[in-house]
Amino acid sequence: MSDLDLSALRVLVTGGAGFLGSFVVEALRERGCQQVAVPRSRDYDLVDLQAVRRLLADTRPELVIHLAARVGGILANQREPGRFFYDNLMMGAQLLDESRRFGVRKFVATATICAYPKHTPVPFREDDLWNGYPEETNAPYGLAKKMLLVQSQAYRAQYGFSSVVLFPVNLYGPRDNFDLTSSHVIPALVRKISRAIAEGHREVVIWGDGTPTREFLYVEDCAAGIVSACERYDDSEPVNLGSGHEIAISDLATRIGQLLGYQGRFVYDPSRPGGQPRRALDCSRAERCFGFRATTSLDEGLRRTIEYFRRELQP
Repeated sequence: MSDLDLSALRVLVTGGAGFLGSFVVEALRERGCQQVAVPRSRDYDLVDLQAVRRLLADTRPELVIHLAARVGGILANQREPGRFFYDNLMMGAQLLDESRRFGVRKFVATATICAYPKHTPVPFREDDLWNGYPEETNAPYGLAKKMLLVQSQAYRAQYGFSSVVLFPVNLYGPRDNFDLTSSHVIPALVRKISRAIAEGHREVVIWGDGTPTREFLYVEDCAAGIVSACERYDDSEPVNLGSGHEIAISDLATRIGQLLGYQGRFVYDPSRPGGQPRRALDCSRAERCFGFRATTSLDEGLRRTIEYFRRELQP
């Protein structure tokens, strides 16, 4: 398949009103896309097969970008592992199958870095995806999303269906979820530290021992990578999307604290789960196959995230 002219296509973006999706929609419109459908879950429950069929009939997409997911941090995954598995599995399996039946020209989906084995050698390479079981606290979610890859490869082999599955690393940025019951590490730290400053607390408790490492990708960079894959990549081999910068949780907390002006200390609670020991990606396939390279530094991305939080969410 030659490069797609996205401006000429009818595009469906599931999850397009969400954190990542809203930036993908903006990136598509910057490419000149005139027909971008953004369904809402209240109108189309993608866990329901009839709703999936109705969505495709209503929007008649030529390109489907599947970003909708039930997501959350460690606490949310621990509380509802069954729901995280079932909802994500059914959304992906049904939408991909019905898109193929409907005659969609191309299907692009995001899986999750949580699909990698718990002790994957660093940096994570796509060839290591099947070399072990994921970290236990988010394994149901990770495995459900990983089935998109299996389905994509099976459907390309049997039906010649054009589908792509991308594996973004931990995302962050403006419009993220800052709810402490379901947020990921960066927005959770921003809110926790901001609350400590506002209430005059000199101590912030962080789950785990602070030693696990993470790689973070600024949300607008991820959106650019997804759109580039829509235009230029046509293969069912998995592709990592990351920034190439690994940082320990303890160092991340210190950096966010400095940007917020926090003068207190961090206390680590090793009785609480800290998640996968290390996460850092090899992103050479993305650069080689469709020219993706992240351009936003962690410091700049954190500044923009904090500015958004202060402007939109801080009382």
